[in-house]
Amino acid sequence: MIDLKDKTQRPTLEEIEQYVNNPVFMQFCSEIKNTYACRETIEFSSCSMEKGWNIKFKKAGKTLCTIYPRECYFTVMVVVGRKEKESVEKILPECSAEMRKLYRQTPEGNGQRWLMTDLEDRAELYRDLLRFIHIRRNCTNQKIKGENS
Repeated sequence: MIDLKDKTQRPTLEEIEQYVNNPVFMQFCSEIKNTYACRETIEFSSCSMEKGWNIKFKKAGKTLCTIYPRECYFTVMVVVGRKEKESVEKILPECSAEMRKLYRQTPEGNGQRWLMTDLEDRAELYRDLLRFIHIRRNCTNQKIKGENS
């Protein structure tokens, strides 16, 4: 078994998959990789709140989401920044009650909300997170197109 707090031993995605031991983990990772044609980056965080190895999915230099592995589930963090806020709040009424509550209860700082939610299955939260990631990616696309014009 891997030790996610051991900075000297970078785990592979497959080792993390075994640690999480939940098929939804690889489904989620595959969906992000296939939809956005990106690869995962396994990074060690020294942050006191979430110290240990995590998985980041980035596209065009922007982090789409960060996954924190747990035993039997995983936590996904999606940042809703100034660019994404209006679009996210537009679809929020269509999201699950759990996601609406999470959004309302997550404090905004510097124009951002760092939404962290646990995933165990492919229920409503799974779908909601994918929609927020899609908005995050589209906001990145708009910025890139504007810069090249």
